[in-house]
Amino acid sequence: MSRGLPLLLCLLSTLLGPGVARAQDSDTELAGIRAAFEYGKYAEVLERTSARIDRGSLSEEQLVDLHELAGLAAFNLQRKGDAERHFTSLLRLDPDHSLDPFVVPPPAVDYFDKLKQRLDPELDFLRQERRLRQERTRVEAERRERERLAAEEQRRRAEALARQVTVRTVEKRNFLVNFVPFGAGQFQQGRSSLGIVFAASEGALAVTSVIAYFAYEALFETDTVELDDVLTETGKATITVRYIPTNRANQADAWRLLKIGSAAGFYSVYALGVADALYHHEDQVLTTTIEERPAPPPSPAPAKAPSSSAQLRIYPTSGGLGAGLTLTF
Repeated sequence: MSRGLPLLLCLLSTLLGPGVARAQDSDTELAGIRAAFEYGKYAEVLERTSARIDRGSLSEEQLVDLHELAGLAAFNLQRKGDAERHFTSLLRLDPDHSLDPFVVPPPAVDYFDKLKQRLDPELDFLRQERRLRQERTRVEAERRERERLAAEEQRRRAEALARQVTVRTVEKRNFLVNFVPFGAGQFQQGRSSLGIVFAASEGALAVTSVIAYFAYEALFETDTVELDDVLTETGKATITVRYIPTNRANQADAWRLLKIGSAAGFYSVYALGVADALYHHEDQVLTTTIEERPAPPPSPAPAKAPSSSAQLRIYPTSGGLGAGLTLTF
């Protein structure tokens, strides 16, 4: 539940006056001076601008505006000395400044341009100094940005290193696997490319030898032969003969050589693979890897407890200043 308790504290105007004046935005006072200039109160403009400049705490842009208003007010009052002083201060702040011909009367613009031409040697020096100052500011800003980025990168690296974990894995390898054909030893040792070579070579030779064996066996024929000189109770004796016909002798020789050659090649490659696996065998292999731990989940935000607050508002009135106090709970 909230309620407003407006309180008029007129007695505070005397106590809070200096603090409120310091807290007011300078743009508000500059707007008042500009309004006085538009109403033709040139003497008041000169007085207020001089007083405001003497108090200080102004930005360069605000100083330029105040000197321009004061110079134009002095020119309109025919006080050429004050006009030249304020315009000169303006040009020393902004050597490339120019008056708006759509707002400022031509005589004032002409006076300002002639003064600018007369001060041109000094303004050239000020322009160079200003460019050097801007360049130094730019270089300094770039340097600070580089330092900020470097610090940010260093912070990220430190956080990444803090999350990294070194994992050491011990792999035990079986010695008998080295005698398994088709590159089993090489695959166990992590040399997959060489394992594929041995597996493909031994597989091709084994398949070739099997095909040649069955092709050679397919050339045989079986026949029954009667023996004239041997008699049995049932008659002449017979035997079963398994042979390769003469017209298939060349095929038989080719398939037999291919069968024997591919078998010899298979065992040769197998022996080479076993020898290579035994040469590179290690009973244990230690592997070290760096892993990153997951970032911890963000903690839930605590629930906001109801709170009370007080707000003091100060505003101008016809008789001075007024204040309002609002309580919320």
